[in-house]
Amino acid sequence: MKDKKQDNSKVYGQMLKKIQVQKALKWLPEMHEAAFEKINCLDCAACCKQYSPRFKTPDIKRIARFLQMKEGVFIETFLKLDEEGDYVTQKSPCPFLLENNACSIYDVRPSDCSRFPYTNEDVLLKRQHITLKNATFCPAVVYVLDAILQKAGYGK
Repeated sequence: MKDKKQDNSKVYGQMLKKIQVQKALKWLPEMHEAAFEKINCLDCAACCKQYSPRFKTPDIKRIARFLQMKEGVFIETFLKLDEEGDYVTQKSPCPFLLENNACSIYDVRPSDCSRFPYTNEDVLLKRQHITLKNATFCPAVVYVLDAILQKAGYGK
């Protein structure tokens, strides 16, 4: 699958630049649902193994409370500031990822995690650099981008 993602990166980029966003936004809910009927995130968890979400202040408060930790201790234990000034995990894989690819803080996970992979949001179409990065490791993003290519009539 990795070769397929790399081969299609250029095609995806061209399509995202040309796509009629408002039209494509109407397609996303159905494509998102179809993707997750076929793809089980627990089979992959590449996002949790290779990347970190941003931990925003409400996320930090919620997760620290869930873990019964002071916010400062939670930050010192698990997070660091990245080059953009966002809190992210200190290392990969995510410290909350379990052996079975489940999340130990799933019910209180960061909003970036609950929204990922953005396949039912305008982020998929409007933030092309994020979408193209996500397409390098997330089969759901590839599935939805391929569905858009087909529906919009872009050649592959």
